[in-house]
Amino acid sequence: MHRARLDRLVQALEQGPAAHGYTEDRRWTLARVAELVARLFAVRYTPAGMSLVLHRIGYSPQVPARRADRRDEAAVTAWRRESWARGKP
Repeated sequence: MHRARLDRLVQALEQGPAAHGYTEDRRWTLARVAELVARLFAVRYTPAGMSLVLHRIGYSPQVPARRADRRDEAAVTAWRRESWARGKP
């Protein structure tokens, strides 16, 4: 991918997933970025190929640093209590 397209991709990624129609969890995935590239440039990449492109422009895999917006702490606590109790001998 040429530098001008890489720069345009960076701008699109910085707008965030919601700006491109991915509103359900607001995360970029390799598949989503590959779809975005296909829409912007009419070029198709596999997830592995997209990973190489993203590394080239300085992106790396990330795990969300914060908890889900709609996390139900009571449900999480109950799940832990029940699941861990079942797992003990």
